[in-house]
Amino acid sequence: IPESGHKYYLQFSTEDYRTGEDAGNCLATVLYPKKKSPPVVSIKCSQTKDQKEIQEEDNKLYQSIRHQSKPITGNNIPDSYGTIEPALQPVWALAVAGSSSIMWEKSTESSTFFLAQVKSVRQWMRKDDFVEFDYTVLLHEMPTQEIISCHMRLTWLPGHPLKVKHFCAPNSHGPDEGSGAESGSAAGPPAGKGAHF
Repeated sequence: IPESGHKYYLQFSTEDYRTGEDAGNCLATVLYPKKKSPPVVSIKCSQTKDQKEIQEEDNKLYQSIRHQSKPITGNNIPDSYGTIEPALQPVWALAVAGSSSIMWEKSTESSTFFLAQVKSVRQWMRKDDFVEFDYTVLLHEMPTQEIISCHMRLTWLPGHPLKVKHFCAPNSHGPDEGSGAESGSAAGPPAGKGAHF
């Protein structure tokens, strides 16, 4: 599109991250503006799971986190063998959902990112019903093969959008980069106590 950028029309299928089951089909348009800014995305999806089933899965994930007797902490998830301890699966699932908003913001037409590892995670115990975590995540950039470290503060309550704030270490693409509050979906992609927020 002259003066605006490149626009793509996509049709794709989705799958449940945990089970690999078919989760529906999507139609999307993606505009990469000429100026350096996140892509503009419009998306419509048909879901194979009904909303009640999604809410039940969200609530099960939430309850597994909420009913811990002490704050959840962890390092190097997955480990060097690609293993994730069952007790850390919920924090890994939230890291995948939360880091997707960072990857969306940083991706360009010629580069993409993947969540390589959660270097560290720490849960904040809150007096309200939300769950809150501080993460340090490593994102793998393609095609440069760079590993980028990002600090991510994530807050979530079922029925509410996932709230993500982040700060990434500068990389070769110029100064970075923090965010306001990004929203995503734990079914699909905050007040701070930490030094960065």
